[in-house]
Amino acid sequence: MRAIQIDATGGPDVLKLVEVPAPEPKPGQILIRNQAIGLNFIDTYHRSGLYPLKLPSGLGMEGAGVVEAVGEGVTRFSVGDLAAYASGPIGAYAELHAVNAERAVKPPAGIDAQVAAGALLKGMTAEFLLRRCYAVKAGDHILVHAAAGGVGSILVQWGKALGAVVIATAGSQDKAERARSLGADHVILYRDADVAAEVRRITNGAGVPVAYDSVGAATFEGTLASLAKRGLFVSFGNASGPPPAIAPARLMQAGSVFLTRPTMGDYLLTTAELDASAAALFEVIKSGKVKIDIGQTFPLAEARKAHEAMEGRDTVGASLLIP
Repeated sequence: MRAIQIDATGGPDVLKLVEVPAPEPKPGQILIRNQAIGLNFIDTYHRSGLYPLKLPSGLGMEGAGVVEAVGEGVTRFSVGDLAAYASGPIGAYAELHAVNAERAVKPPAGIDAQVAAGALLKGMTAEFLLRRCYAVKAGDHILVHAAAGGVGSILVQWGKALGAVVIATAGSQDKAERARSLGADHVILYRDADVAAEVRRITNGAGVPVAYDSVGAATFEGTLASLAKRGLFVSFGNASGPPPAIAPARLMQAGSVFLTRPTMGDYLLTTAELDASAAALFEVIKSGKVKIDIGQTFPLAEARKAHEAMEGRDTVGASLLIP
């Protein structure tokens, strides 16, 4: 089968299309013939070495397709089922992928492979950020960075569905317009404006009770300065580079605020938590309150081009590789 692998970490040029033997499902696993593969910023962290992998390695955490074979003991899926996964193992950039049946879900009728692969990782991230990391309530002002991106676009829509007042940031006028079209109440061009000053103006000086920051280094100080007293800073990405280390005293000085660096795996520890998160996501998609925009697709062989587009911030919404 065809797959993308890396033998060394580095830029997009380390991505290689190779022929490798098709995997066999082990006990507890299902073999999925991918119809769509989700592209996520974490893939670039694995490729660059920011999040180390044992090399050589495949890439990719997310995909959806038809179950081609089931391993011993699997009762959760049958051959021919549509299955989607977002928890790995690493190696989704391939025509076939063997995954743990307990870490995959069945998309309901009306959710196809492309929507599932474009939504699952980013959407379940949005689910735990909005509903469990901080339980957003109607009337809350929330700050969402990179609001035109994959996770950001879902956070904006789902936040509005929960009744929040969404303050979004974007890196260009085009992306600002996209954030507005998704329902953002206020949009700040973070390269051109003082984000914290704008947030204080919008909130009459109070700041926001929660801020979602996937950008990292470039927005860290502005996010910290945007928080209300006892507010929560949710740092969940490194798009502009890793956020800086911070002395605990700065959290006190900023208003007795909290800083968390969550990862989805810790919010989906059990199959029950996975199923509940996916069900909430699929329900909000089917309701029409959250629309999954597949902004761009790339053939599997063009994974390098896809990574260049992601890191160049030239993508909007979800991005997919198509085997």
